[in-house]
Amino acid sequence: MSGNGNAAATAEEDTPKMRVIRVGTRKSQLARIQTDSVVATLKALYPGLQFEIIAMSTTGDKILDTALSKIGEKSLFTKELEHALERNEVDLVVHSLKDLPTVLPPGFTIGAVCKRESPYDAVVFHPKFVGKTLETLPEKSVVGTSSLRRAAQLQRKFPHLEFRNIRGNLNTRLRKLDELQEFSAIILAAAGLQRMGWQNRVGQEGGCSVPVAVHTAIKDGQLYLTGGVWSLNGAETMQDTMQTTIHVPVQHEDGPEDDPQLVGITARNIPRQPQLAAENLGISLATLLLNKGAKNILDVARQLNEAH
Repeated sequence: MSGNGNAAATAEEDTPKMRVIRVGTRKSQLARIQTDSVVATLKALYPGLQFEIIAMSTTGDKILDTALSKIGEKSLFTKELEHALERNEVDLVVHSLKDLPTVLPPGFTIGAVCKRESPYDAVVFHPKFVGKTLETLPEKSVVGTSSLRRAAQLQRKFPHLEFRNIRGNLNTRLRKLDELQEFSAIILAAAGLQRMGWQNRVGQEGGCSVPVAVHTAIKDGQLYLTGGVWSLNGAETMQDTMQTTIHVPVQHEDGPEDDPQLVGITARNIPRQPQLAAENLGISLATLLLNKGAKNILDVARQLNEAH
């Protein structure tokens, strides 16, 4: 008996412990769904590792009575997670790319970008307006959105509607729509609704704190980049498309070890040439739009937002 016991104890002591990777995330249900998906992918790629998910609340989750664009704080949905990384409380964090600040903190990098879900916005209607469209909503109907960009785009196309700020996670915003009589519809990301399994709520397919947008596409070795800028009332708009040739071979070689990071993203398996081509295309398109008057539109939008 004692011999078996000692043998078991020795075997347990000799069993190597699996390395634990701590993954930081926001506490919201949608954030957890996204993080669970990423962790499932990592587990399949690295079966010898163990993953622990650590959820926390962020500034953006706590301040729900103020428009995102008026809080005056950067990294609203990422700061607490960034601090956890700095303190070595987590090893990596999972974010929606739109929530990341334009410039990452020193020493931080985007290590991977997962395949994108639907890039579209979606309209979700109050139950009494099911079957309607934005075009057919009654005059002065109120549409909720937390995004200046969405409000500016829609105000231009649907001047008979009013647009108001709505805050909260996906569950909260849908509850406000259904239970309150304030909103006739709300605008949400189609990707979030799909991940939550709420596709049936979509009535129409259509950096959220600035009235700018960008869309990219790759076809036949060409990278197409479309950018747009809108005034807050939708009266002014500016949009243009540029393209450049890129070549990413099926079998890539790792990029140079001395400079693996470009525009905040570490992509060792993508050659440097297409990375530089993409970055230069973005700079060229931004410069073109600014020279055509986009700076004035954004300056006025910023002043109006601060005044209100």
